[in-house]
Amino acid sequence: MGHSRAACCLLIAAAAAAAAGRCEAQFVFPLQVSPAVAPSDSLVPTPVLLKRTGGAGASREAGSLALAAEPGGSVNFVAMVENLQGDSGRGYYLEMLLGSPPQQLNILIDTGSSNFAVAGAPNIDVASYFDTTKSSTYQSLGIEVTVKYTQGSWTGTLGTDIITIPKGINGTYIINIATISQSENFFLKGVKWQGILGLAYSVLAKPSSSVETFFDSLVSQAKIPNIFSLQMCGAGLPVSGSGTNGGSLILGGIEPSLYKGQVWYTPIKEEWYYQVEILKLEVAGQNLNLDCREYNKEKAIVDSGTTLLRLPEKVFSAVVDAIVRTSLIQGFSPGFWTGAQFACWNRMEEPWSMFPKISVYLRDENSSSSFRITIHPQLYIQPILEMGQNLNCYRFGISSSTNALVLGATVMEGFYVIFDRAQKRVGFALSPCAEVGGLPVSEIEGPFTTADVASNCVSTMSFHEPLLWIVSYALMSFCGLVLLLLIILLLLPPRFRHRYTENDIVNDESSLVRHRWK
Repeated sequence: MGHSRAACCLLIAAAAAAAAGRCEAQFVFPLQVSPAVAPSDSLVPTPVLLKRTGGAGASREAGSLALAAEPGGSVNFVAMVENLQGDSGRGYYLEMLLGSPPQQLNILIDTGSSNFAVAGAPNIDVASYFDTTKSSTYQSLGIEVTVKYTQGSWTGTLGTDIITIPKGINGTYIINIATISQSENFFLKGVKWQGILGLAYSVLAKPSSSVETFFDSLVSQAKIPNIFSLQMCGAGLPVSGSGTNGGSLILGGIEPSLYKGQVWYTPIKEEWYYQVEILKLEVAGQNLNLDCREYNKEKAIVDSGTTLLRLPEKVFSAVVDAIVRTSLIQGFSPGFWTGAQFACWNRMEEPWSMFPKISVYLRDENSSSSFRITIHPQLYIQPILEMGQNLNCYRFGISSSTNALVLGATVMEGFYVIFDRAQKRVGFALSPCAEVGGLPVSEIEGPFTTADVASNCVSTMSFHEPLLWIVSYALMSFCGLVLLLLIILLLLPPRFRHRYTENDIVNDESSLVRHRWK
């Protein structure tokens, strides 16, 4: 059965490899436009580079869980439904109006970064850009900022202006905006977005965490709860870049029509990325039996700006080996697993029945229990293009990573994901749009005991910006100790002092003491 049904054509073309590489870029989200009130030209923003005093505390006090508001209020979640466009290959994006008079741009949604940045100059890969000279409310802060992502980077200038979200929160708001003047592998050919909306925490913001993030500004100014939720509806659909697939970004709460069943929450381990704790992985119901710390190596995060499910190298190898053992594919080429090749099947034959389910166990809010989210092959064996009239080609929606486990769009498209910042937790619920051929392609089950895993699977030391403070304090302590020794030497009676001559040599050229003696 395996040989005949699994007969597939592997395309090892340079174009395929290039396409697969590009697909690991950040995501996109366009919104469907509804009429918006043009902001007043007389409204001039004041710089908001630094966080407002007490802003973080105020945002936490803004409330926890919020459900759909009454129509006509400042927050109408129903109006935000289907406000995203995009696909799993190039991301999901939201429509925004920037400046006075308003300029329309599509902004990619990224929960794995914290800067709000838009194209600020003509670029061959974008259809439009934000022209600050045409906005009477734009104010430059004169601060250069550079942000590097897993793939791509940009450099721009920080400023402030007003924004309106046609299918979002009513009103106009003053926001920190970085206008991109230079970029490398950031804007991709054919993408339909012109900027990125980082929705992670301020500790990741550049050039420093003092830059108030877009969502923090929205929480403070619009008085909305410190929570947002995300539905991405690209399951089983071609990674075409056409922007025809949709989704929803609900700012300020949860829209009940976007999920079914129970919401399962896992704690946010640290507020920088949306870092969670993964306890184990299963392929075809079989535990990989790895130390749970392997899954959280450096960090495990939920990131809408990453296309694939990315796994630490050891975990990735174990997952591929398990898929090879349990699938109906015989002698599958290694190029498919590394993203260098596409696999093509006859159009009349869908390959998904040949692959196993993959389950990820997350620690529950009750630390003694867990729940699992399961993705079907329709989510990680992704249609990518058509070859002639007879073949459909697919890519492997999982890749290896050197520095993190990332639950990217490959996983997120199966669920309605709730980023409850007020209560430091991420929620998962089944998404009604996560269906292929009328059948669901994701599952959530629980609770399960955690008796078979360690009490803590996350390293106690995270290597990111706060570590710099620890190093700084250590260096300051060392310098203080050296200074204390020098003071003691200076206070000693003359008979205890050594009389140094020009012939005295201190060999340690880096010694602060040597330079002090001179």
